[in-house]
Amino acid sequence: MIKRVSVIVLVTLILVTGIIIGGVSVNGVVDVLAQGGIVSDVSMLPAGAPYQLNANELNTASVYQRVIPSVVDISVVMRNGSGSGTGFVIDTEGHIVTNAHVVDGASYIQVTFANGTTTEAKLIGSASDSDLAVVRVDPQGLTLQPVTFADSDLVVIGQETLAIGNPFGQDFTLTTGIVSALDRSLRNEDSFSLPELIQTDAAINPGNSGGPLLDLAGNVIGVNTAIVSETRSASGIGFAIPSNTVRRVVPYLIQYGKFENSWLGIAGYTLSTAQIQAMNLPSDLQGVMISGVQQGSPAGQAGLRGTNQAISTPFGREPVGGDIITAINGEPMQSINDLIAYLSNNTLPGEQITLTVWRSNAPVDITVTLQARP
Repeated sequence: MIKRVSVIVLVTLILVTGIIIGGVSVNGVVDVLAQGGIVSDVSMLPAGAPYQLNANELNTASVYQRVIPSVVDISVVMRNGSGSGTGFVIDTEGHIVTNAHVVDGASYIQVTFANGTTTEAKLIGSASDSDLAVVRVDPQGLTLQPVTFADSDLVVIGQETLAIGNPFGQDFTLTTGIVSALDRSLRNEDSFSLPELIQTDAAINPGNSGGPLLDLAGNVIGVNTAIVSETRSASGIGFAIPSNTVRRVVPYLIQYGKFENSWLGIAGYTLSTAQIQAMNLPSDLQGVMISGVQQGSPAGQAGLRGTNQAISTPFGREPVGGDIITAINGEPMQSINDLIAYLSNNTLPGEQITLTVWRSNAPVDITVTLQARP
């Protein structure tokens, strides 16, 4: 113990007097102690000339700084633990959009802004069929900066994207990429499909859910909602709910606390070449083969028919013999995704639609009264 104190005293004396003890002294500053400890003010390695950001980098940085005040980190307390996600401010009244799966079932919701402000939020409305929800914070004392929305119908494949979120708890992270594909659909937990999703290769991970997908002008083109990955980490395939869906659904959530999607009550497939050949259909026919009709559903009440047999193809068995939906209200339906998107974007429960159906080698119009999804 005494020996250690002596060393400390010696070091102090060395720094003051410049006495050399097995080291080098320059102008009273000791560079190296006898035992090899460095005690001088060693200079940093030199840096090169300052890097000049290019125009694209400057714009990306500018968009991030402009939008980040609108983005929030969402933490929730659930019955079985806790969770987290992302959201963004849409007005000055305190409304924040996120995913339904982030906040559904939460007993407590807390949001944190980029400036560190933390406050409680209340669930205003949720639509699990659309995977969208709105929570609200008390705007008193907060400076709320709403996002701006883009028209997602104008988004194109190859367009650059920016995603802001809180992946794996890493707050307010920015990732970049492009629009990889459009009009994707994914089944959610209740077996209904989310239509017209935007696919992006911007890194999306757990915690990004509910955050904004942006264009290079800083406008929201979608809400990040899901990834395709066996490891629950970014694999280059992320999906966002298009902004036009958000713009349509969110006002209902604020006004009524819910949004009801239309329900037709069928299972179906995009008509394939093998089905066309097996049923001797016109070679240019396009539409949705009805494989099943749920009893008591709008389709069932309207008399729509599902497939009654199957054929073998190189890709397995395919159903045949059912009605083929070729149009809704005169709008051509080329695929099952077209049908799901049309019902989601253009109809409400209680409305009547006219289905053009190919049956017995001829088109027939059938009126159907839609219901809310059960």
